[in-house]
Amino acid sequence: MIYLDNAATTRPNEEATAAALCYLGESFWNPSAKYRQAFAVHGEVESARRSLLSHIAPQSGWELIFTGSGSEADNQALFSAARRGNLVTTEGEHAAVYQAAKELALRGVEVRFAKLNADGSVNAENLLSLVDGQTSLVSVIHVGNETGAINPIASLARAVKQKNPRALFHSDGVQAFGKIPFRLIDSIDFYTISAHKIGGVRGVAALVRRKAAPLHPLIFGGGQENGLRSGTENTFAIKQFEFAANQVFERQAEKLEYVRSLNEKMRQGLDRTYFSVNSPENGSPYILNVSAAGLRGEVLLHMANDRGLLIGTGSACSSKNRYSRVMLACGLDERRADGVLRISFFGTNTEEEVDRAVEILNACAAELAERTR
Repeated sequence: MIYLDNAATTRPNEEATAAALCYLGESFWNPSAKYRQAFAVHGEVESARRSLLSHIAPQSGWELIFTGSGSEADNQALFSAARRGNLVTTEGEHAAVYQAAKELALRGVEVRFAKLNADGSVNAENLLSLVDGQTSLVSVIHVGNETGAINPIASLARAVKQKNPRALFHSDGVQAFGKIPFRLIDSIDFYTISAHKIGGVRGVAALVRRKAAPLHPLIFGGGQENGLRSGTENTFAIKQFEFAANQVFERQAEKLEYVRSLNEKMRQGLDRTYFSVNSPENGSPYILNVSAAGLRGEVLLHMANDRGLLIGTGSACSSKNRYSRVMLACGLDERRADGVLRISFFGTNTEEEVDRAVEILNACAAELAERTR
């Protein structure tokens, strides 16, 4: 089996999982309990918090709140910060931001969606034109989860603050964290990260917050996470997240170049009789979006699956829709949008896997094209 749907989820890092298993066994204690064994586990959670934060932010001005998913972290940022005036976001957001914005519109917040460029990045001029004195929050995805386009969130955040210093800025960094080099700056107030995109297990993510930025809880109860996210901490998942992150950051530059070579091999190998590339050259190499115009992407996916290749047709969170709203917003007509495939890599993939994936996709496209003549 060749797995090239890593933007949906990655295989859990076995070494990180083995190192964290003790928190399912002898160190299973509730971190909020009062005996010394629990204090020790609480200390391990705090150690993981500091470690994860250190990869992208200075310790002094930032804090990290553990959540159950990237979607929860996105929701917490939006429902906390967009309580008045207007919310500005983009047509290229992950569903966790896009649908939360739609819900906020039903609650009386004016929502403004910025247009996309053809490669899936936000049109910066259009975005900034939507920001005014009544803007409470701007949310811009860091790496687009469909095309891999990288948005310059640091410069965008600075520009937003120049227009409205009171506006808060959030970015969904789920597809960027651990993959592309980046450090948070003071103009960015909230940043979402998730474990299962970098070899962590599902069920843990985090919202990174600039300490001066206001934040309200979505989940109430025992007051964990300094009252910002109640619920007994999943110590195993948190520590496994820490260990997996340490590994990807230790070799981040090396893996980035390696994955770039895999991406280029796939780009060059796909038969241009059938496939066109939608992802930008300067985007994240971890994601490659292509179209097989006139062919059904979902049919190609199942044909490839039968031959041992696992890929996607776009965001796994939007897989029930025939056409990706993001790809339509990029300007694709329905014929190209219907043939979209998303191929996504991780540092554990091999050149041999990519070579074989190219053979499978070219053969499937040729076969399907012959059938539909």
